[in-house]
Amino acid sequence: MAIDQGTPRRRAQRVDARRNRERLLHAARAVFAADGAHASLQGIAREAGVGIGTLYRHFPSRETLYTAVYEQEVDHLVAMAAELAERHEPIAALRAWLHALVALVATKTGMASALAITAETKSAVSQATSERLVTAIGALLARGRDTHSIRQTLAPRELLHAVVGMCLIQDSPDWQDRVAALIDILIDGLQMPASS
Repeated sequence: MAIDQGTPRRRAQRVDARRNRERLLHAARAVFAADGAHASLQGIAREAGVGIGTLYRHFPSRETLYTAVYEQEVDHLVAMAAELAERHEPIAALRAWLHALVALVATKTGMASALAITAETKSAVSQATSERLVTAIGALLARGRDTHSIRQTLAPRELLHAVVGMCLIQDSPDWQDRVAALIDILIDGLQMPASS
């Protein structure tokens, strides 16, 4: 019986390609956080320890790389929503998730414009990521409504737009603290009063 000698090598190449892609995404997050949306692609490749050709094989343009980084961040937030819902009471879970959304904007300066794109544009990518964030928030809100701890006054999409908007209009160095305080006020307003 003949043995396919090429299979292990192809598998090794696929593993290497996946590893390089992950290294590029990790490096891009770091460089975007330090330099914003105008970060150098050459700098990202250097940070990842690969050549610029490898970067372009995975991400043919700055936009495709930026989108991939953003989508990975959205994956993280969506997974976090499910984890928080399992481990915390509804109000605490919603509050923690919204603070994580703000922390993402604060620590990843290059993500701010991507969050604005998600909230406002009609592109296929932004629509898909926006829907995922809306679904994550919606599940947290629904859990609170099911337990009668959150009012039914604000739609998930409205809440996403409110928080993203609060992030994007800030321009002071302590903007994260300001938005965190506003989120706490918003959550307090959504919370059902304790029954007497």
